[in-house]
Amino acid sequence: MGARIGKLVVSSGIHGMDPDTGTIPDDPASQVALVFRHMRTIVENAGGSIGDIGFVLVRLRDPAHRDLVNAAWVEMFPDPEDRPARNVKVQELGWNMAIHLELTAVLP
Repeated sequence: MGARIGKLVVSSGIHGMDPDTGTIPDDPASQVALVFRHMRTIVENAGGSIGDIGFVLVRLRDPAHRDLVNAAWVEMFPDPEDRPARNVKVQELGWNMAIHLELTAVLP
């Protein structure tokens, strides 16, 4: 879920829940793919694009999952000169979550 206030879009927590099953897969790679898909959907539903994302907070349960995030990050934001700012924190997450994101975007 996200909220739009004028040109500002701020998400609530984004986790890797499969919208078809309502469950969070046990596989961290699947969760990463889902959170990046959800991130795109939130911004597009607000009328923007991934290019409008200015900041992403990433929370990981295990620092070993950082490689999965980095691969998805480069795929979504291929231009190293035009990527959002990002902060990665490692912490315990609820349920079987491997990853949790929050984003801030500014629409044109």
